[in-house]
Amino acid sequence: MNYLRLGLEDKVVLVTGGNRGIGAAIVNLLEEMGSQVAYTYRSDPNIESSALAIPADVTDPAAMVEVVDKVEQKLGPIYGVVANAGITRDNFFPKLAIDDWDTVIETNLKGIYNTLKPIVPKMYERREGSVVCISSISGERGNIGQVNYAASKAGAIGLTKSLALEGARYGVRANAVAPGFIETEMTQAIPDKVKEKITAEIPLRRFGKPEEIAWAVVFLLSPIASSYVSGTVLKVNGAHHT
Repeated sequence: MNYLRLGLEDKVVLVTGGNRGIGAAIVNLLEEMGSQVAYTYRSDPNIESSALAIPADVTDPAAMVEVVDKVEQKLGPIYGVVANAGITRDNFFPKLAIDDWDTVIETNLKGIYNTLKPIVPKMYERREGSVVCISSISGERGNIGQVNYAASKAGAIGLTKSLALEGARYGVRANAVAPGFIETEMTQAIPDKVKEKITAEIPLRRFGKPEEIAWAVVFLLSPIASSYVSGTVLKVNGAHHT
């Protein structure tokens, strides 16, 4: 067995929102591990990847059923799924529009449900599978101006822990990764002065890199490295929140 690839060679893994940022880093690392990778995107596919790219919106349940069918037809049975697709619509609570609340919850939380619903029963039948949901430090401790985002990411943690309990009897594991502040398009919009303040609060004194989240995800997907890990939240935040 090739331990350097963590048992992921030829495993079929689906990543939602895999065209940029953390999602793209996960896709790229999985390809290096020898996995058969598919990912969804809403716009601008990751042209640097040779993975199976499928245009789909996680808020559309029927579309996600089609995604799963297409992946299994082209690549084979899905072993792993990374529920990564997410958005922000930040504002202070008194100014938070109901549309911005609904859009974030629909994408970040219901989108996980829509992604997993057609996959998990198949994993149960095969008695094998690994689910990784991407949460956030905001879902663990809250964050100013992100009531909707924090709620969705906290919900992802609750979903993960419950799914871990249900899936255990079928040999299916579920875990979450909670990134801190990571260098992505999402954090590029943060003003420099605010970034400096945040960085000063992080013991490692820097933002994380997408690749550092990808390694955490690959660890949790691995049937070798994390075979006895389920229902956990892996914090990757530079000791910003422990």
